[in-house]
Amino acid sequence: MSTPQEVKARLNAERQGTPFLIYRDDSGAQRIHGLQGTTTIGRRAERDVALTWDSEVSRLHAQLEPVGPDWTVVDDGLSRNGTFVNGERVNGRRRLRDGDRLVCGETPIVFRAPGDVSDSTAAITVERTVPLTETQRRILIALCRPLQDSAYATPATNKDIAAEVHLSVDAVKAHLRAIFERFGLGELPQNQKRARLAATALAGGVVKQHEF
Repeated sequence: MSTPQEVKARLNAERQGTPFLIYRDDSGAQRIHGLQGTTTIGRRAERDVALTWDSEVSRLHAQLEPVGPDWTVVDDGLSRNGTFVNGERVNGRRRLRDGDRLVCGETPIVFRAPGDVSDSTAAITVERTVPLTETQRRILIALCRPLQDSAYATPATNKDIAAEVHLSVDAVKAHLRAIFERFGLGELPQNQKRARLAATALAGGVVKQHEF
């Protein structure tokens, strides 16, 4: 769970209005890295985002590059184990949106772009403004549960969620449709909704570790 100091640091970074990354180091401490130009991610200490403790990260793992007003992550064979965005492996270049969850090695990294209003998942704001019923919250926790054990995991299937919350698969689907709409994800392609919802919930602490 985030400390009050960590929440304050995130809010200060948001107020600046420029894109940044949030991740935790090997001691569990929150780190915030502001993005200005091409940013390298890797295991070597000289990288801009140096994940020196993660043995699954390559020496030069990936790069973040600005393209006009947008940011992209690039991994065109740089890494040994791949770079993932919301559970999908990056092949070449992929545009990033506010709230996207990157994984390099075993380290999750959240991309924030506070000024990107049209695409924002604004995880911290979501927690304050999106009302969820008790059943919807249990479904959201079940959806995110696989991600607590592995950074490479994908969100739970409808069948797995149904078994955990003791509902039918059709009932789970109906609740998820409502949750997608409440999080502003209803217009996303169907194959992106689940990963984006899980990334948003985890990135902003909407679903907390002690709830698993």
